[in-house]
Amino acid sequence: MAMMNAQQYRESLAKRKPLKVYLDGKLLADPLAHPYIRTSMNTVALTYEMAHDAEHRQLMTAKSALTGETINRFCHLHQSTDDLINKVRMQRLLGQRCGTCFQRCVGLDALNAVFATTFDMDKKLGTSYHARFRKFAIAMEQNDWIVDGAMTDVKGDRSKRPAEQRDKDMYLRVVERRAGGVVIRGAKAHQTGSINSHMVLVMPTVSLKPDEKDYAITCALPSDAEGITYIYGRQSCDERKLGGGEASDIDAGSPTYGGQEALMIFDDVFVPEDMIFMNGETEFAGPLVDIFASYHRQSYGGCKVGNGDVAIGAAASIAESNGVAKASHVKDKIVEMNHLNETLFACGIACSANGKKLPAGNFFVDALLANVCKQNVTRLPYEIARILQDIAGGLMVTLPSAKDWLNPETSEVLKKYLAGAEGMSTYERVRLLRLIENLTMGRGAVAYLTESMHGAGSPQAQRVLISRLANVEEKKVYAKSLALNNSLESVESAIRAGLKKLRAPAKDPAPARAADLAPVK
Repeated sequence: MAMMNAQQYRESLAKRKPLKVYLDGKLLADPLAHPYIRTSMNTVALTYEMAHDAEHRQLMTAKSALTGETINRFCHLHQSTDDLINKVRMQRLLGQRCGTCFQRCVGLDALNAVFATTFDMDKKLGTSYHARFRKFAIAMEQNDWIVDGAMTDVKGDRSKRPAEQRDKDMYLRVVERRAGGVVIRGAKAHQTGSINSHMVLVMPTVSLKPDEKDYAITCALPSDAEGITYIYGRQSCDERKLGGGEASDIDAGSPTYGGQEALMIFDDVFVPEDMIFMNGETEFAGPLVDIFASYHRQSYGGCKVGNGDVAIGAAASIAESNGVAKASHVKDKIVEMNHLNETLFACGIACSANGKKLPAGNFFVDALLANVCKQNVTRLPYEIARILQDIAGGLMVTLPSAKDWLNPETSEVLKKYLAGAEGMSTYERVRLLRLIENLTMGRGAVAYLTESMHGAGSPQAQRVLISRLANVEEKKVYAKSLALNNSLESVESAIRAGLKKLRAPAKDPAPARAADLAPVK
């Protein structure tokens, strides 16, 4: 099959068996028709539409390393640092166009992480997982699948390990091994775009000990597999998409596009053997998590920067509507927003440009810089949002309802008293304020702010890896070499040997005489 376009993508979802989706306490008869899900599906469709657009095709597509065919970049195994950089550039572009999460990054990052990990497993253990996963990767490319990367377990009591939980299902696990496959049970939380996906790629979420083999499961299955239930996640201000017509368009802030998160329940789901890529190999769970996390933390240097571009554009536009665009402090605030946003982009590009080829053949980011990138993403978008709210003003959260705007009895007085700068459209001003509210407080804030904090792991998760990867001991060698006046040869020798310290002088120098310490007159 050739790359799908947006309409073919929508049709492909409709061909699945009916998904079991609960939303607002109800089982949905037609999930794809619901306004929440429809807008999130529109966002994913954009990734297909732009792959066929002449202006963006080169960035949105790549040459497959497995078949040589042209494929959507979201199905691509990175073959160079240029590929890693183009991934970030593509994510920024899409973030600019939709202002929210476009839901395909997790699958792309999982694809590359599992490809690399299965290669290492086969090399060490003599298993055949990599050849099996290679077939899955080719199918993903040729069918242009959306793959939901399912890593995050619900975790239960965070002070206890998976095997120590009172309820063993707090981490997804194998509950039965039978001829031809396994049966899995558990749940995966915060599943981005899962209802909009064709396939689910399950992975462990933590490093595992030898006695936790049942939790070391990586596998793929269709999103409509028997036994999977989806419970749609509630987001702030989401009911504004239910008003219908122009009222919901105005109050929603961003009426066309939206993100999607769901709790995915696996109730004794059977997985056939040819779709299993890890089954009890606990020593490789941690490396898989680390590789995936670094890829995904790189991603945030692209998508959140694109969302930030929308926030900066909204700040500049509302400043014009408010009549303050020429005020020096407003111009300086917009400069600061750009400075922060481009800092995030620089981190995303840096960890890509400093990437390296893995034994499996695909390219991996600089893990330290990827974690630095994501650590900055946990902070800087919040400051960008704060400045945006500062420029917008309080009307952002005290605007009357769109229904009042459309009511003949109140519309004229609202047009009169909600007017801004002379010559600027009051209607445009209202729409911009609703967009800003959406980006910083409403449904859009889930993608721009909450995901910035918790997506790809909590801030502490990045700090743990930064501590592990920063090589402070080598930095101590640099400092001590200067303080102790060691030769270049001794410094290089210490670094090569991994020494914790350099040789100090044989004995402490003689104490200085009091006369030597007297101030110069």
